[in-house]
Amino acid sequence: ETTPPSTASTTPMMPKIDRILSRLTSLFPLFVLGSAIFGSYAPETLNWVNNGNWISLMLAGVMLGTGMTLDRSDFTNIIASPTRRASIPVGVLCQFLLMPLSASVVGRTFLLPYHDPQTAQHLGKHLFLGLVLVGCSPGGTASNLVSLIAGADVALSVLLTACSTVLASAVTPLLTKSIVGSAVPVSGAALCAACARVVLAPVALGVTLNEYAPRLCKWISRWTPFASVVLVSLICGGVVANNSAMWIGSAASPGVLSLPALILLSVLMTHSLGFAAGYLVPKYVFGFSERTARTVSIETGMQNSALAVVLAKSVGADPLSYLPGALSATAHSCLGSILAAFWRVSDSRKRKGESGPEEE
Repeated sequence: ETTPPSTASTTPMMPKIDRILSRLTSLFPLFVLGSAIFGSYAPETLNWVNNGNWISLMLAGVMLGTGMTLDRSDFTNIIASPTRRASIPVGVLCQFLLMPLSASVVGRTFLLPYHDPQTAQHLGKHLFLGLVLVGCSPGGTASNLVSLIAGADVALSVLLTACSTVLASAVTPLLTKSIVGSAVPVSGAALCAACARVVLAPVALGVTLNEYAPRLCKWISRWTPFASVVLVSLICGGVVANNSAMWIGSAASPGVLSLPALILLSVLMTHSLGFAAGYLVPKYVFGFSERTARTVSIETGMQNSALAVVLAKSVGADPLSYLPGALSATAHSCLGSILAAFWRVSDSRKRKGESGPEEE
């Protein structure tokens, strides 16, 4: 609720631009899906994304933009209200416990046992690492927009995204290492260094810029949501392009899922479990309001998929481990958008049924 009002009214053209940017940003799932299709069938158009440090730089840009939107004054009423304040640790715990647990259970059941039917190579361990990284990378860039559509608590959503983004630099490597254990060789120190480089440093820079140049950051922040959509879409498309031969050429044996279908099913199940548990735990275990439960559900189910891709790349993992992150961006955006639309329609029906002619 902080970005549009103050900057959007300065000139007659601004509201129209803001509306266009908002509509384009809301098409996030389509942008990611389109990029993945391009990566599959025309990999040469997006293979450049995998060269050098482009992926890390793109994610750092997204994190910098996130940092520039963070303002202490946005969150004063949340901190001041005991009930809403109590929802912060619960939300953060759901993000860092429920999704990693979902990824671990789904990954061990469906991905870790997988061997290539032709070469007998154990590909499952790479896919398992990728899915665990998805589960341990909270702070989805589109969660705040989905919270707005769902009638959830947008300020709480932004605060939970901010908390999880900052904590991710320390917690994500520890969680990933503890879950994958000896199943996949991965360096905890390399994960920590990558998180600090692509998450902590850009976010800290963004917050500092917002502190000392708020007007500049306010203006830039009008463009950053859509810029983030473009950058995340490019990252996901690039990863799919890098694995296009496997993606298109993989054929299923009779009665057995093809590898792409298996990965997609695992990603969808992981996010679905996250959305469901993220709603049920705050509402029925801790007794929070419907609005808070929706917010925590969205923050839990929607992940920073681009971070999962960057971390897999940073530790020198097999390119197959990037695929769960690439598919996750489309999966969680579509699932989150469907859930938000369902809640929005159910609220509308409830208002019509209960309020009658006396209230809006």
